[in-house]
Amino acid sequence: MKQHITTSQNAKQADLARDTTDASEQSMTTDQGVKINNDANSLKSGERGSTLLEDFILREKITHFDHERIPERIVHARGSAAHGYFELYEDLSDYTRAGVLTAVGKKTPVFVRFSTVAGSKGSADLARDIRGFAVKFYTDEGIFDLVGNNTPVFFIQDAMKFPDLIHSVKPEPDNEIPQAASAHDTFYDFVSLATETLHNHIWAMSDRAIPRSLRMMEGFGIHTFRLINSEGVSHFVRFHWKPALGVHSVTWDEAVKINGADPDFHRRDLWDAIEQGQFPSWELGLQIIPEADEHKFEFDLLDATKLIPEELVPVRIVGKMTLDRNPDNFFAETEQVAFHPGHIVPGIDFTNDPLLQGRLFSYTDTQLSRLGSPNFHELPINRSIAPVHNNQRDAHMRTTINKGKVAYHPNTMGGGCPFLSKIADGGFSSYEERIDGKKVRARSESFSDHFSQPALFYRSLSSWEKEHVIGAYSFELGKCQIDAIKSRMLYLLQQIDASLAKRVSDNIGLAIPEEIEGPINRNIGADEDPSAQQPGKAKNYLDQSAALSQVLRAPTPIASRQVAVLLDNGFDMKGFDSYKKALEAEDAVVKIVSPSGGTITCNEGMKHKVDAALATTESVFYDAVYIPCGEESVNALAEQGKTIKFINEAVKHCKTVAFLGKAVKLRDLSAAKDFVDDKAIFTDASAQDFIQALGMHRNWEREPKTTKIAV
Repeated sequence: MKQHITTSQNAKQADLARDTTDASEQSMTTDQGVKINNDANSLKSGERGSTLLEDFILREKITHFDHERIPERIVHARGSAAHGYFELYEDLSDYTRAGVLTAVGKKTPVFVRFSTVAGSKGSADLARDIRGFAVKFYTDEGIFDLVGNNTPVFFIQDAMKFPDLIHSVKPEPDNEIPQAASAHDTFYDFVSLATETLHNHIWAMSDRAIPRSLRMMEGFGIHTFRLINSEGVSHFVRFHWKPALGVHSVTWDEAVKINGADPDFHRRDLWDAIEQGQFPSWELGLQIIPEADEHKFEFDLLDATKLIPEELVPVRIVGKMTLDRNPDNFFAETEQVAFHPGHIVPGIDFTNDPLLQGRLFSYTDTQLSRLGSPNFHELPINRSIAPVHNNQRDAHMRTTINKGKVAYHPNTMGGGCPFLSKIADGGFSSYEERIDGKKVRARSESFSDHFSQPALFYRSLSSWEKEHVIGAYSFELGKCQIDAIKSRMLYLLQQIDASLAKRVSDNIGLAIPEEIEGPINRNIGADEDPSAQQPGKAKNYLDQSAALSQVLRAPTPIASRQVAVLLDNGFDMKGFDSYKKALEAEDAVVKIVSPSGGTITCNEGMKHKVDAALATTESVFYDAVYIPCGEESVNALAEQGKTIKFINEAVKHCKTVAFLGKAVKLRDLSAAKDFVDDKAIFTDASAQDFIQALGMHRNWEREPKTTKIAV
């Protein structure tokens, strides 16, 4: 009886702790109970002005969000990193006084962390997700962090909405499902009501969201920053990282299988490439815009959901970054590294981009929560190589032992140290931007075009890339349960591209609504006119932008590409070796895959170490396959059911496959026999033909014919 009473009392207390207010009567409030009438915009000095520190609603919301998870990062928890250096090609002193962009030939140390956004530390690498691409430059003038992604835009325009975006895409709070996946109702409920998300969202539905390797994806600084030269002249700039190996992706079918067979695929790929001396590299490109041209575009440079097409402002390649050393300790370096977009050096400055402005507050706050101390800059991975002298003292985990009595400025007891630096001597100074505006919680009307750039992105894709986008939307919306949410999304897709909406509509079996109830964009304040910030029809200010597509115009380097060679005892050494030598001369990695492990013997009596037994590996781990001649070897492979599955999977995923001599028997037993004219399936071709096809990544023209291949 006592136990029963205790249980009842606990239940009653739990009921009292719950919010039992009718949902229709709930007003949004701060944690102090103050009602909120605008949850879409931070407080600014004018519609396009800087965000104000007095915005207690933004501070409370961001602060609460930043402290929600310990100890892993709230976002970008799953990461991999490496050390390297950046070397500048040309002096940019006409635009900036930053040493990292003016000292030609100087090698600046860097630490780069790649990550997924939505998943936890234990999630798989090949989730459909945006990838973080954060670079820490250890410059002689202090730390410069370029904290970006592998897409040139972001989901939202104002930092006020970041907690909402992440809450929607994270596992649903009642059941903590799904992990590292956006295909669920809460995410699409938010996206379909906040139409500013649509541009980055269509990038996430493209192949950019499932890269072949972290070494084969672009990086972008996302925001418009400023470059300031020694005369105080400002230019706007956007940062790009262009990978030397090209931009390549996997198919969704591969991603699902890789996640099951090796959830550490990207992490392992980066680590192994560096250990093998296959150092990944990217060239740094800048889009530089004179301040006088700020308003000449049909979009707003301060809008982080908009890219600047390279046809309008070409990317100027100015330097190269190379990663050449793996971390010595994952926790101490990859996990404890603390990036911050507010870590800049003289000659680089911010703009009034409201997403960037909010990030400048948020990153310090989240590092305090995650690393537990304002001294996170003293951790070895975060430590500046430039001397650090100031009057900041104490707090948790302080490692610097400051001597003497003085910890204030100005002073005479310490000889006036540390001294202030003049601008001419390298002192930092903020750009003297004119600020003149009313204190408002609003968004510039110039941010309200939400359809034009998603439409441009989709128009710029090849036919096979469009098919992948259609498949991604169909899968994701097909996983949603609420028809009203799916209908809203179909309506929005119709505004982007009618053919895209129609194909997705057919695939999920739901009609495209002719109209939706209420405003298209619900991300507005309570007192705003319902017509405020409503996107109009998509404008076509550029038919296509070639840089948005991953279509190759010429072969890319095959360095570090993984090539599986299928063989067994008695294989033809001559054919095997000629391909192997040619591939390794191009720095590709040749792996022997055989029905069993250990060693096998070629027709010349030499033993060869097997890299992977068929039972322990999968075709999706490799970029190409070749099978040497040798009747004994071919017959043994033909008896293995997984051999044909291995080949079929490579064919289905549009990879390069070569059959040499007697191996034509395996071609005839596999799906490859149906592709006699395929430009990446070879019979007795030269190694150079094989290498050229591999350099094109995939033969995507094959894909429409692969739907019936059994694997």
